[in-house]
Amino acid sequence: MADPSEISFVGIFACSAFAACFAEFCTIPLDTAKVRLQLQKRVPLGDSVGEPKYKGLFGTVFTIAKEEGLLALWKGIIPGLHRQCLYGGLRIGLYEPVKAFFVGSNYSGDVPLFSKILAALLTGAIAIAVANPTDLVKVRLQAEGKLPVGVPRRYIGALDAYYAIVKQEGVAALWTGLGPNIARNAIVNAAELASYDHIKETILKIPGFTDNVLTHILAGLGAGFFAVCIGSPLDVVKSRMMGDSVYKSTIDCFLKTLKSEGLIAFYKGFFLNFGRLGLWNVIMFLTLEQVRY
Repeated sequence: MADPSEISFVGIFACSAFAACFAEFCTIPLDTAKVRLQLQKRVPLGDSVGEPKYKGLFGTVFTIAKEEGLLALWKGIIPGLHRQCLYGGLRIGLYEPVKAFFVGSNYSGDVPLFSKILAALLTGAIAIAVANPTDLVKVRLQAEGKLPVGVPRRYIGALDAYYAIVKQEGVAALWTGLGPNIARNAIVNAAELASYDHIKETILKIPGFTDNVLTHILAGLGAGFFAVCIGSPLDVVKSRMMGDSVYKSTIDCFLKTLKSEGLIAFYKGFFLNFGRLGLWNVIMFLTLEQVRY
């Protein structure tokens, strides 16, 4: 990523928050479908009655749109934008200053990959610790499908969800799933920012490549791929803990999922997740590169 010395932290934060919010708005239908797939339990063999409701990327999107209306694909967009303002702005805005701190102000040349990863791990953990309530509300809203006639919705909207959670479960409940969320987002942030930074740096050393849109797209796709490969198991655990109160802890969720559904459950919706995260990273980094300079 380019040297941010000509722009203040507030400026970087604002640009990062805007880019993250724009990417979130464009890709949240895929995220909603991903959450539904992750929360869907595996159907026992031979149980024709309990055939999975959601099947694959386009099947899940189509089912949601058909049963609940097209706007249902944007469920959770308000807390999603809240999350990206806080999480996106902080994790990206802090990345360059923290990376510079690790290598020292007098360092010259390419920053070692280890320093990039360490900086992204730290900024990702800090950012999601602040933004966890928004993530919780987003998942709760996305998880609610079509309800039977006469059954009221759990939450009317984002603000009602924040209020209801605090009133019914206590303020601390807003940080439900914080452990797996910190682990997941710190790791995914490292996979995204460090890999984008490093891939872009490597591409620019290839003759014929310049700091242009093509380079940003390739680096963004690479960042999304690494993020999904590394973060998918933690993402599944996070979604299940936030969407269902049956799990007592991160370990309990992991073990129950592994025992009942096998290792493949942790990569449920992998291609959907990559489609979302790959596209998200491309849109976010393209937007960020344009608005920052």
